[in-house]
Order: sequence, then C-alpha cells, then structure tokens
Amino acid sequence: MAKKSKTQRAKASARRAARKADVEQNAQVAAEDSTQEASSEEKKGLFKRSSRSSEEKSTKQASEAASKSSEKKPAKAPKKDGFFAGVRAEMKRVTWPTRQDVLRWSGVVVGALVFFGVYVFILDNWIVTPLLVAISSLGA
Repeated sequence: MAKKSKTQRAKASARRAARKADVEQNAQVAAEDSTQEASSEEKKGLFKRSSRSSEEKSTKQASEAASKSSEKKPAKAPKKDGFFAGVRAEMKRVTWPTRQDVLRWSGVVVGALVFFGVYVFILDNWIVTPLLVAISSLGA
C-alpha cells in the first residue's frame, strides 16, 4: 500500500480536528441542555436527587472534555544530533514513487529525448545547413 502524500495527511488531520471540534460542541450543547432540564426539574420539585446526580455527571463529562481539548501536545522539536540525523528524518517524510511510476516516467523522458533529438537533427541538417549554404553562395 502506498504512503499518503503530505496533502492527504494534512486533509485527514483537518478532518480529525473538525470532528473533534464537533464532538466538543455537541458535549457543550448536551451539558447546557442537561443543566436547563435539571433547573426545570428543580423548579417542579420532582426527582431532585436523580436530577442532581445526572447534572453532576454531565458537568463532570463536559469539564473532562474541555480539559482534554485545551491540552495540546507540544510540537516535537527537531533533535540536534547532527546534519545527517536531520537528513535521515527528512528522507523518511519523503513520499517515494513506486517502481511502476519510475519506469513509466523514465519512458516518458527517454521518448521526449528521442523526439527532440530527431527534431533538432532534421532542423539542423536538412533546413538550417542548406539555407546557410545558399545564403553564403549569394555573396561570392
């Protein structure tokens, strides 16, 4: 299976971040809804004990979700072991072409070289050289 390109990884990361934000927003909305329901139940005087426990659970879950979202992992600083360690790390990030891609594009390059070689040969030997000979013979 081929490795994903940098663009594909960036898009996937953005989608994960968007999903995470949606989950956090849904948790906040659910927490607000549960607090509103709990306050309305308290006004009625029904199920006071159960509404408090559900309210405590929802607020605890909302606070845990908020604390997890606010904690960000620190960015990895590149190790300063040396030049070659940095080169090695960068080479691991490279998206390498498959063998089939290399062969295909090598064929395209060789074909283009042959085409332009023949083009220049024809242009030089059959068009430019006779034209220069004709022009030089006019002056003599």
